Amino acid sequence: MKNIYFLTMTPDKNDNTGITFKQRRSLSKRIQEVADIRVKFPNKIPVVVERFFKESYLPSLNKTKFLVPQELTMSQFVTIIRNRLQLSANQAFFLFIDNKSMASMSRTLAEVYSENKDEDGFLYVTYASQEMFGSGDSLRPL
Repeated sequence: MKNIYFLTMTPDKNDNTGITFKQRRSLSKRIQEVADIRVKFPNKIPVVVERFFKESYLPSLNKTKFLVPQELTMSQFVTIIRNRLQLSANQAFFLFIDNKSMASMSRTLAEVYSENKDEDGFLYVTYASQEMFGSGDSLRPL
């Protein structure tokens, strides 16, 4: 599997205060950070991965910023995040691009990035769970 670099250029406390990466850093600082990253790693995609603010089942990641090879597929990226979260096989989770849509698992990060990157240059990905296994309440007839 391709190498994924975790950004450590500036300390990033991923606490559970509900404050997002965008709220912690000004737009100008985020733009400068992406510019510096793209100069140093032109073939990597800068991605911010955060837990959905109402999420209560999945753990928080210890890092929110990732540098991802542009040829990596969304499916491979999901596997990497799943492993970082240390989820069991029956725990479902979903990745949302820019907090609003899911990307096709066969698409590369470069494709997703080109269509969904933020004005600051980061690709924002949110993860969330949905109770799907082991709960009769979630399986109601329509």
